[in-house]
Amino acid sequence: MSLLINMERKDRVLLVRLEGELDHHSAARLRADIEEQIETGEVTHLVLNLEFLSFMDSSGLGVILGRFKQIRANGGEMVVCAISPAVRRLFEMSGLFKIVRLEANEQFALETLGVA
Repeated sequence: MSLLINMERKDRVLLVRLEGELDHHSAARLRADIEEQIETGEVTHLVLNLEFLSFMDSSGLGVILGRFKQIRANGGEMVVCAISPAVRRLFEMSGLFKIVRLEANEQFALETLGVA
């Protein structure tokens, strides 16, 4: 299964919904798509909805960590929401939850960033 990427801007928040598998085959495309949105200068925060992400490997972690650093450097925040159990375990093992905030659902994640 490939990776489906759905991006939506809500004010200065980029909402990215991922479905499928985030691996070395799809990581470069995801990185480029998010970077393109961030580099416009109109995106401050990033919300990743991982509810339908069934698999992620270390290259996916690398993309997420890299975008975290990019958003942080611009004074923004990254929030992960609705994470699937398999991907949640990978986040826990890698220690990403020590730096990236997790919220239960997309709506709450957006509200915490000031977008209804």
